[in-house]
Amino acid sequence: MTRWENYLASAEKIIGAYQGSLPLHHFLKSFFKEHPYMGGRDRRWISQLVYHYFRLGKWGETLSVKERIITGAFLCETASNDFLAAIRPAWNEQVALPLAGKAALLPVPLNADALFPFLTELSDTIDTNAYAYTILKQPRLFIRVRNNKPEKILQLLDKAGIVYELFPNNTTIALPNGTKIEAIVPEKSWYEVQDASSQRTGELFHPQKQQRWWDCCAASGGKSILLKDQQPGVQLLVSDVRRSILENLQQRFAIAGVKNYEARGADLTADNFAASMGSQQFDGIILDAPCSGSGTWGRTPESITFFKKEEIVKYQQLQQKIARNVAPFVKKGGSLIYITCSVFKQENEEVVKYIETISALRKQEGGVIAGYDKGADTMYAVRLS
Repeated sequence: MTRWENYLASAEKIIGAYQGSLPLHHFLKSFFKEHPYMGGRDRRWISQLVYHYFRLGKWGETLSVKERIITGAFLCETASNDFLAAIRPAWNEQVALPLAGKAALLPVPLNADALFPFLTELSDTIDTNAYAYTILKQPRLFIRVRNNKPEKILQLLDKAGIVYELFPNNTTIALPNGTKIEAIVPEKSWYEVQDASSQRTGELFHPQKQQRWWDCCAASGGKSILLKDQQPGVQLLVSDVRRSILENLQQRFAIAGVKNYEARGADLTADNFAASMGSQQFDGIILDAPCSGSGTWGRTPESITFFKKEEIVKYQQLQQKIARNVAPFVKKGGSLIYITCSVFKQENEEVVKYIETISALRKQEGGVIAGYDKGADTMYAVRLS
């Protein structure tokens, strides 16, 4: 058996064993730990084949797993490579064709509904075909430049021979996946790893000095750092239900040089939550709500296979409960920034409508932040006042 046939067999074994109960990258890590004889090249190729398979969503379910792996490599790769050259030479010669040309060579018609079987659930402004087909390509790595260091970062990227794209705002840089940015730019205070669409949520903040802001589902703190970079003088409260997450957040804040903030654990779904907050009022609240994460499935394509449609309404109910508990703490004239990394209208527009029915807040600006045309995640962000 050749090296490439071994890779194919290993990918098939992984796919047969994986049940979606934990993220695929964690499962792969465990698999390779059990097979220490596999080298770095082996691990990279096998992982890539597995991810290519899951990028096909529900397409080609009548085909064998092995055939779907090969097809995934054909559709997702854009340049000739040793795997296809060994396993399917005819396709290797055609791998640089546009997607439509590749589709004509497949044994089963390629269609958007099969690649992404939740198209009817998408927010109305999303281009359904464009979104479905971009799942075949992993989003890029993005960094946000901080502390006015774009020139120095670009110099280091040039020195390392890294191909990059600097966005017109002069702070967003797109890099190839797998770029070891921490090795290239060792000064971590110069940048934050943050998706381009996530960076754009900050366009809705409009903070003023000495205002009180609350990042109520702070998680790793990326939105809070973005807020503080816009206006260091805001008084900031960060909260999350997970204490371990808050500990990691505080470490990230220390590296980023973020100071003068308060952190606390808070269960925003608790029936007595309001009493725990007292009479506090905030000029701005960032509600980066727990969600399906469907706008990031280009990075975790296994989710397309294992996600159940009925889960959408469960997330919606959770988002509504959190919004109901949080909205009363927006000061009159203040703003609630509602954010998800979902592409589903039930988690996006419908929750915003709900917020408008249970409060005096009204949508002022925002909507879908399309990343599928930029190699980025797709998000939803709205400012209500």
